[in-house]
Amino acid sequence: MQQIFIEGLEVPTLIGVYDWERTQNTVLIIDLLIDADLSAAMQSDDVAHTIDYAAVAETVKQVGIDSSFELLEAFANAIISAVCSAFPIQKLVLTIEKPGILPDALKVGIRITHEAGK
Repeated sequence: MQQIFIEGLEVPTLIGVYDWERTQNTVLIIDLLIDADLSAAMQSDDVAHTIDYAAVAETVKQVGIDSSFELLEAFANAIISAVCSAFPIQKLVLTIEKPGILPDALKVGIRITHEAGK
């Protein structure tokens, strides 16, 4: 098994429970760790045989543009659905950070692990 990772992807979206959060987009920081079979690409050196990480990033950004969730958990579910339906992923670890929410915390967010077929 091989892995592709994207770290620190900035995704603006309308998200939050409180009225003040619903007035403008928040930039979330997203990390993805993707388990996939990349052996064909390792042999062929052909982008058609791998998962295009630029396309993954654009898929995640489009979910951000199209959504207006209250909870990170719901937003994460939308990302997982979009990415896993578009790409041959066996396992996805998704981390979403929401900066500036707790004044005494460096980071706040969620991490969800999704395995294909489960």
